Amino acid sequence: MTSFNQDIFSLVYLIATILFILGLKGLASPKTALRGNLFAMIGMMIAVVATIINPEVKNYGWLTAGLAIGALIGSTVALRIQMTAMPQLVAALHSFVGLSAVLVAIGTYFAHHETGHVDSTLMIELAAGSFIGAITFTGSLIAFGKLQGLLGSNPVVFKGQHLLNLAMALLMLGCATWFVASDTLLPFLVMTLIALILGFTLIIPIGGADMPVVVSMLNSYSGWAAAATGFTLGNNLLITTGALVGSSGAILSYIMCKAMNRGFISVILGGFGGDAAVATTSPAGKGVKSASSEDVAFMLENSSKVIIVPGYGMAVSQAQHAIKELYDTLVEKGVEVKFAIHPVAGRMPGHMNVLLAESEIPYDCVFEMDEINSEFSTCDVAFVIGANDVVNPDAKTNKSSPLYGMPILDAYKAKQVFVNKRSMKVGYAGVDNALFYFPNCSLVFGDAKAVSEQLVANLRGTGH
Repeated sequence: MTSFNQDIFSLVYLIATILFILGLKGLASPKTALRGNLFAMIGMMIAVVATIINPEVKNYGWLTAGLAIGALIGSTVALRIQMTAMPQLVAALHSFVGLSAVLVAIGTYFAHHETGHVDSTLMIELAAGSFIGAITFTGSLIAFGKLQGLLGSNPVVFKGQHLLNLAMALLMLGCATWFVASDTLLPFLVMTLIALILGFTLIIPIGGADMPVVVSMLNSYSGWAAAATGFTLGNNLLITTGALVGSSGAILSYIMCKAMNRGFISVILGGFGGDAAVATTSPAGKGVKSASSEDVAFMLENSSKVIIVPGYGMAVSQAQHAIKELYDTLVEKGVEVKFAIHPVAGRMPGHMNVLLAESEIPYDCVFEMDEINSEFSTCDVAFVIGANDVVNPDAKTNKSSPLYGMPILDAYKAKQVFVNKRSMKVGYAGVDNALFYFPNCSLVFGDAKAVSEQLVANLRGTGH
């Protein structure tokens, strides 16, 4: 390819990179998220088209087949996937990136050996791409299993777990060094196998309460795996794109760790969430109070300020549109309504924000934890719909709880708290919620969508 053509493709890749950066900037706020996604999609389209028309592409058979199959699978999944399954989908996609990095490293090794051109720099790139990709692949599979319910959400811990991880990491680095120094396949395969096991052992000790942070960190890992693959293939766009994903994922993970009072280094090493007790018991001798939808509607209607706390249960029942009706009805009656979002509400970052935006709830009514927590003590009713662990006071008071140290939404400070749940089943972290036994708290049992619709009917005088 001539120097002129190289400059043209470099310019096109630069434009795509700028669009990716604008896309990330747009995703920083729900108000600009749609625009950010549009920028990123245009950037990816430009990148794919530029790669396809590159003169270095000699055979379009496999390329066309891959694009067609990928487009078919991607379109089918996008049309059928529910928002409740989005975290699992993200974890699955991360595993694909990791596996791709491993396969590219192996394929590149054999391709360069056929021509005899293998240098130490390339060997380092192959080793880095393979072990980062392998850890991402198996780690993402475990995260998918936990999110999908195929594996238990409780931490899986055993004696000497951290020492085993450290030993495997050192052995993996030793094999990588051996591979670079000797240019033999055996240490490369052993290194990759150890990395696959390490991805498994890093994620299994992490419990459900910390899973949103895991998804974010695996996103970062997948980015670095893509960047390493870019170095291997000599593709500048893949390098910059991977670096953007890796760094943004790491920054998001750091922000979430601060919000949850978790150690960032512990997250990277897979060493958090597993040392505390798995579950707590209900306060002895206490029971919960239940309330009917009529009781809740009466209290809501006679309130001046209501704070709604959405959680994963709202997503499961697809109740966001019913909640929008509830919001509209209360506002029509002169009630001030705000929404409180915990940084890890749901099972991935921004899960609740996306759902509320989908139902067209005004952005200026939606507040993050740090913005809204001081207002719970001044509100008449806190209506918790489908949330559990993010409002559990044990996170502040019970040192034996896996949630201890995690900042929560202070819903318990409201004059009256109503919690909508299907049953007394524990939340995703596997622990009982002390809030349910507070004197100012009552539970409203039932499906979130059905309960919300009944509240609207009662408020409008059409309930039965």
